[in-house]
Amino acid sequence: MNNELQEIKIDERTGIEYHLEGDYYIPNLVMPKQEKIILNKYGRMRLNYLKEHKKADYTIMLMNGTLNTHLKEIQETADTRVQQIITELKTKSNLTENMKNTDMLYWVGTMNVRQLGV
Repeated sequence: MNNELQEIKIDERTGIEYHLEGDYYIPNLVMPKQEKIILNKYGRMRLNYLKEHKKADYTIMLMNGTLNTHLKEIQETADTRVQQIITELKTKSNLTENMKNTDMLYWVGTMNVRQLGV
């Protein structure tokens, strides 16, 4: 009888591949490749919310490789909505690009107040 252990073993039931390390089989688990994204304010806020309040959802998305896609979608939606709100506030307060050229300090001050309110 041959007592030598195989270097690589595949579990027939689960399909997981294991490699031999010493006397133990260690699973060959690899995280799926994810696209690199730069998170803005809203992406970071969503990430922190998931980590602090929705730990199961965060872990599932991280393991499935869908976390970055989700964060990118959230930040794009939030950016679109903020731009829409700013545009609506500009029209309500009668701010125009011409005002930027004629009374810059008033225009900047009004825009800052509007953006802080968002």
